[in-house]
Amino acid sequence: MSELRVQKDGGFAYSIIIEDSFSLLESEIQRLGKKPNKICIVTDSNVATLYLENVESVLKKIFPNVVSYILPAGEKNKTLDQIQDIYTYLIEQRFERTDFLAALGGGVVGDMTGYAAATYLRGIDFIQIPTTLLAQVDSSIGGKTGVDFLQYKNMVGAFHQPKLVYINVCTLKTLSDEELSCGMGEVLKHGLIRDYPYYAWVNFHRQNILKREISILMKMIYKSCLIKKTVVENDPLEKGERAVLNMGHTVGHAIEKLKNFTLLHGQCVALGMVSSLAISFWRGYITNDEFEQLQKDFKAFGLPVRVKGLKAEDIMETMKTDKKMAHGKIKFVLLENLGYAIIDNTVTDNELLDAITVIEKPE
Repeated sequence: MSELRVQKDGGFAYSIIIEDSFSLLESEIQRLGKKPNKICIVTDSNVATLYLENVESVLKKIFPNVVSYILPAGEKNKTLDQIQDIYTYLIEQRFERTDFLAALGGGVVGDMTGYAAATYLRGIDFIQIPTTLLAQVDSSIGGKTGVDFLQYKNMVGAFHQPKLVYINVCTLKTLSDEELSCGMGEVLKHGLIRDYPYYAWVNFHRQNILKREISILMKMIYKSCLIKKTVVENDPLEKGERAVLNMGHTVGHAIEKLKNFTLLHGQCVALGMVSSLAISFWRGYITNDEFEQLQKDFKAFGLPVRVKGLKAEDIMETMKTDKKMAHGKIKFVLLENLGYAIIDNTVTDNELLDAITVIEKPE
């Protein structure tokens, strides 16, 4: 078992537990020191068949009342209508401010559960039990919650920190290869923006990771969580440094929307990172050899570096509606060098169009 502590003086404090089973979930919840009453496990139709019964059996040892709410799986269901259904269920079950929610699933479930927790009765506690790699290394940490609005990605949301993040690495054994690759997009991003030796370590252990060797996965997840938690502690409300975690997301979110969510989030982020790397290369921050090698690394983990069927102008227009805009300018994340990212407000529309064109061209 490994543990990281996420904390901000005067703000929040919680643990990230990295384990290879659910066996410590009971004791970790008890460590929170709150008198338990009710808990609602929010999960989706895919994860429920795999892990709901197991998690329910653990939570019933702690909470007198354990109920569950099952969302339809998929990004297309990350809507305010679904949030309203969660509210209705909690009201019918007479949930009070002293009660808990538990997010059991991937990033969509985590974001929606966190947003419901942030807004139901003006805020109740929740815990994250992420079951996908993307959620384990990224979306479960940091308190960013939200839903999509009319297909605009995470346009409605709130900051609401969890009370606990409990990661059972063995859940990755039931992920599809495509879902595992999506999580690797965030892992590779962490190394590129803050720790290049870690990025190199991940690539050195590529086969171990793809074979899902638990000991290697635990080390990788620990390091990615350490990078994420450090950035979050420095800037919990994303007023400065935390925006570097958005590398690839501005272009990626636009592609997600235009593709009607037929591409997974991690795949779109990888495409967005290629555009970011292209501008970094043109500005002389990284070399052409580095630019080419990074794309090979992405492909080796099953991530796309090119997209078909979209126009650069449409991607550009959709990016203008992204929540990361500031005073009409896109806050774009570039690599100043391998292992260190910066936030740049000077990227021009022409640079962006050229960078988007890169991911449209055949390799």
